[in-house]
Amino acid sequence: MFFHLSACWRSRLLASVAALTLSAPNAFAVEKSAVIETYAAIAEAGYEDSLLSAQALGDAIDALVAAPSPATLSAAKTAWLQARVPYQQTEVYRFGNAIVDDWEGKVNAWPLDEGLIDYVDGEAGPTDENPFAGLNVVANASFTLSGETIDASAITPALLSDTLHEVDEVEANVATGYHAIEFLLWGQDLNGTGPGAGNRPYTDYVQGDGCTGGNCDRRAEYLKAATDLLISDLQEMADAWKPGGAARAELAAKGDDGGVVTILTGMGSLSYGEQAGERMKLGLLLNDPEEEHDCFADNTHNSHYYDGLGIRNVYHGRYVRIDGRVVEGASLSDLVAAADATVDAQLSVELDATMAALGAVKSTAEAGWSYGQLLAPNNEAGGELITTAVDALVTQTRSIERAVAALNLDAIEFEGSDSLDNPNAVFQ
Repeated sequence: MFFHLSACWRSRLLASVAALTLSAPNAFAVEKSAVIETYAAIAEAGYEDSLLSAQALGDAIDALVAAPSPATLSAAKTAWLQARVPYQQTEVYRFGNAIVDDWEGKVNAWPLDEGLIDYVDGEAGPTDENPFAGLNVVANASFTLSGETIDASAITPALLSDTLHEVDEVEANVATGYHAIEFLLWGQDLNGTGPGAGNRPYTDYVQGDGCTGGNCDRRAEYLKAATDLLISDLQEMADAWKPGGAARAELAAKGDDGGVVTILTGMGSLSYGEQAGERMKLGLLLNDPEEEHDCFADNTHNSHYYDGLGIRNVYHGRYVRIDGRVVEGASLSDLVAAADATVDAQLSVELDATMAALGAVKSTAEAGWSYGQLLAPNNEAGGELITTAVDALVTQTRSIERAVAALNLDAIEFEGSDSLDNPNAVFQ
């Protein structure tokens, strides 16, 4: 059945549609509570994916320890690289969520004085700042701490987390988490700003005759304990983001405005002080590959890329899980668009520009120029690639600040970095 509209009614209808279109951003404004729910659902999925991939890493490490070979070592390395993908996308939850920030050091602390864990190059070892930098717990079944003899004959998760991690209150004494495992799989990267990652031989895990590096049984024990601990720590955070979990309760207690502030705090602090500053600009200023986030594995390009993706995920309220399923819902972008469509459009474009810049670093590294090489003082093209990404991160942070203002929220103080705010201090 067809209805005929008179010219008069047609004009009224068109006028109504036009008016509705003009008022659409406010008329269909998303609820803040729905935005916060999407944010929490993405956290739940991201930490669950991190847990699942860590469990797969655990299986690969069990296979390596049971039958060390080039193939099993390579498979364990691949599993570690895959485990980093979902985890890095959760780092945007660290800032603003105290429960995450208090926990994060157990799983992702860096840089680390690897001599605490295992053998290192002869030039490395204890320093005035860190006498435990040459402890080498793999080779020593006991050591003295504050005048007390510590029994390390069994390397257990409890020994790593309760005694060794940040021993003597030195943050570089990292005994647990992804980077301790990374070092045990790859070994030191002694290539400086040249090509190549760490090159630990599989024979470092061969039991009995054929063992290299000494103490292969204890090295395997450490690797297994660190991986078991990583899995249990990730289980803790995955549970915290389930409905009724501690992280969701902490977020809900902040109210709607407080929840939105939390999302923006995570985005701005990771964009600016943490990623643009401490993880990228600092290494470039110093031309120092020791400042690489995943230095042993030469995986820093991926860490940076997926950190950036995590920021974009929470803004657009969309996360692609490791099995391809999509978690999505009402987003901060929807909320900002309702308040100021221009700010939302600009921030969306800038988030894409950041991903393009980080993608250029990633593709360059995958083509054979590792992140460490890009940091070399004479690599102008590499420096420009990193600088472009840093600048993009800083630019998007300014628009995140505009989003805060558009939503009529109090100004948020994002994490800063001397490398951005006071570069001369870096060299003092």
